[in-house]
Amino acid sequence: MPVSPFALDQDRAYAHWRDTKLATAPTSLDELLVEIGDPRQPTDAELDAIRARCRRANLTIYASNCGDDPDKAIPARLGAALGLTRLDQNPGADEDAITAIRVQTDPRHLDFIPYTTRPLDWHTDGYYNPPERQVRSVLLHCVQPALEGGANALLDHELVYIQLRDRNPDYVHALMQPDCMTIPASQIDGVQVRPSQSGPVFSVQSDGSLHMRFTNRSRHIQWRADALTTEAVDCLKELLRQASPWHLSGRLESGWGLVCNNVLHTRTGFTDGPRPRLVYRARYYDRIAGS
Repeated sequence: MPVSPFALDQDRAYAHWRDTKLATAPTSLDELLVEIGDPRQPTDAELDAIRARCRRANLTIYASNCGDDPDKAIPARLGAALGLTRLDQNPGADEDAITAIRVQTDPRHLDFIPYTTRPLDWHTDGYYNPPERQVRSVLLHCVQPALEGGANALLDHELVYIQLRDRNPDYVHALMQPDCMTIPASQIDGVQVRPSQSGPVFSVQSDGSLHMRFTNRSRHIQWRADALTTEAVDCLKELLRQASPWHLSGRLESGWGLVCNNVLHTRTGFTDGPRPRLVYRARYYDRIAGS
């Protein structure tokens, strides 16, 4: 494994990386916007622009000329062009492993907030997945925005790591424990569809990058029962609540999308119009190539 600034015994590497990260961290989504023509056939320059912003902030917003074209090849081909090939086949996804996020009331989707008009609190995607299926990146493509609402707040998880480590490195150590956060088993009509899953909040991947697994849900989450973990989680949640220059927000319009290394994000509640809100979501086990 290469030397990682996220390893708690690498103070010199951390200090150098931290200074660079804070000096270049964007404070507006406009700094991360990339205009592209057709995401199904992105140019090398467009892909380079996306990767550059992901290296800087782990995310980018693209605005394309696709409008409300519902072609699912749009996210699929753009993801592939960015080196994303291993799609997460989660329970709500379609057969092609790309999920159509819209209001749905069938038993398969009814109890899951993404398929309602309700707001979504801070989380990373796939926090209930086992270690071998961690979601490293996410691509959202908006076909039709809501009539009102449906905006996202976005926060680079590396900046949260910095704030926690600067306050108390022991907080990071606590959040790296393999039994730090447990998601209880999920059932539909009395049948278990997902087993209980424990894991860390922060982990250093084999390529030296930082992965975050988190949900701000207050119900049905089991945190490791020790004082340090409680302090660390309280501090983390405080950082999410407090406004900072790095809390970014905006709304995807038709033909727009988000590409990210599974950063922290939210969604406001929304109201549908005559044309319901439709966003395609692709989750990958790969990190965005070159980021």
